[in-house]
Amino acid sequence: QVQLVESGGGLVQAGGSLRLSCAASGQTFNSHIMGWFRQAPGKERDFVAAISRNGGGIYYADSVKGRFSISRDNAKSTVWLQMSRLKPEDTAVYYCAAKTTIGSWYDSNKYDYWGQGTQVTVSA
Repeated sequence: QVQLVESGGGLVQAGGSLRLSCAASGQTFNSHIMGWFRQAPGKERDFVAAISRNGGGIYYADSVKGRFSISRDNAKSTVWLQMSRLKPEDTAVYYCAAKTTIGSWYDSNKYDYWGQGTQVTVSA
């Protein structure tokens, strides 16, 4: 089992920045691929970013490329999502997720563990 706890969400104006954190506990953190997803009201949960076990592989949704950055520190069992140049359409609940299988970075069904989510609201 892996327990994930997100933090860092909040209300920000368009063009601003936020940094989300996800602290993991339980099984060995560095054996898990980590991902961030988001879900806006009335919409499906969408892939945002993912990072490989050692941080060498990073993947982004087209909608956030150049604005968001994912990183991890295995010694701290933490993954971050730095969000810059935020837009109102980035408003959503952001979830941290973990999995052990390689590939299918974008598929939420392949992730085994999920956090409770943190709300990000971007005002126009």
